[in-house]
Amino acid sequence: NRELAVLKRMFSLAIAGGKLLHCPHIPTLTENNVRTGFFERDQFEAVVRQLPEAVVMLLRFAYITGWRVRSEIQTLQWRQVDFEAGEVRLDPGTTKNRQGRTFPMTNALREILIHQRSVANQLQRTTGTICPWVFHRHGRPIKTFAAAWRTACTHAGCPGRIPHDLRRTAVRNLIRTGVSESVAMTLTGHQTRSVFDRYDIV
Repeated sequence: NRELAVLKRMFSLAIAGGKLLHCPHIPTLTENNVRTGFFERDQFEAVVRQLPEAVVMLLRFAYITGWRVRSEIQTLQWRQVDFEAGEVRLDPGTTKNRQGRTFPMTNALREILIHQRSVANQLQRTTGTICPWVFHRHGRPIKTFAAAWRTACTHAGCPGRIPHDLRRTAVRNLIRTGVSESVAMTLTGHQTRSVFDRYDIV
């Protein structure tokens, strides 16, 4: 349908430019938008056992929060972590919907962040490097781990899974623990109820 949309746009521009008199009918194709990629706990643990620690901590954070791995977690900095208030924040203008977001520190989330803080402190003591990023490789931001991810999923018996499946998994896990749909949507950054229908959450 993306290609058909481009074709329609081409005809519209041709008509606007006086090259054509009318646009032919171009029907779109029926798409199945139901997304069914979820991780059960044992599957997730099988995958992370295959990955280096720096990536494991990042993915455990994603498993809990449902935040977007590339644009929201890989770029997360310590100024956005408030241990005293017990929350992690995304600044307005940095998310897909441009709205700020806050996630409360569960015990598991706090353990991840404490671990990462100790890694950052150790790095500073040994090298003098002050690392602003929560998740990093030796003080440098994690740019990609696609190859390691694919290999880990294959070895864990989950070939074809993508990191975005953790986002869907987190939504489902929140609802299963009794969190209301509206609160789950706020925490993970979903804006419309239809997203839950597409994810086939039960």
